[in-house]
Amino acid sequence: MSTATPTRAPHSDVPTGHKDEGKVGAGLFDPKQLLKSLPDAFRKLDPRVMIKSPVMFVVLVGSVLTTVFSFKDPGDWFGWAISAWLWLTVIFANLAEAVAEGRGKAQADTLRKAKTDTVARRLSSDGMSEEEVPGTELRVGDLVVCEAGDIIPGDGDVVEGVASVDESAITGESAPVIRESGGDRSAVTGGTKVLSDRIVIKITTKPGETFIDRMIALVEGAARQKTPNEIALNILLASLTIVFLLAVATLPPFADYAGT
Repeated sequence: MSTATPTRAPHSDVPTGHKDEGKVGAGLFDPKQLLKSLPDAFRKLDPRVMIKSPVMFVVLVGSVLTTVFSFKDPGDWFGWAISAWLWLTVIFANLAEAVAEGRGKAQADTLRKAKTDTVARRLSSDGMSEEEVPGTELRVGDLVVCEAGDIIPGDGDVVEGVASVDESAITGESAPVIRESGGDRSAVTGGTKVLSDRIVIKITTKPGETFIDRMIALVEGAARQKTPNEIALNILLASLTIVFLLAVATLPPFADYAGT
């Protein structure tokens, strides 16, 4: 049995014009995504939201103060330039966060649609006949058949056959992987697509506890826990911001003392 991993899916298994169907666009600067996320970026200017990010909250306060000072002295072009840069910094930071959230929600919607619309070909107890059932009705221990072009209806293990599987909807990796019965490459994930051959899958996860369900809950549920690196970086940035504020606050007294 061959164990070589192909680097490209066969052309006949991925019809032209359908390989990107149901996937979220990968472009960070997608104009449609930016326009859709722009209102969320402005809504995030609420101080009650910005206070959750101390560094950007300080930038927001600085933007408001420099804008007020610029209105007091309309002829000060430098003040207007600084105000513009600060506002752009805050808005683009919020826009980046809004785009990330929007892409996550779009991916969750795509996964939910795939989970709801998937039809499974369940084998009978004697293994001689098949019946089509919604993927949400599968139970642990059910055997389902998947052939080229089929969407795997649930998490499970391959118990018969070998096939190449497109897992880009889950992992983001465009190259297909080989899944076969036995060994450590038998596990398959619901929502992925079989590109070639025929496999029989034994469902191992209850409805509502699949990998797709966990991904959807991660996007729509509680806020993601920060990694140790993120926590350390936030502490460093907050500390440097405090040092910067102290340095700026001491400039006027030093200027008065120096008579400038």
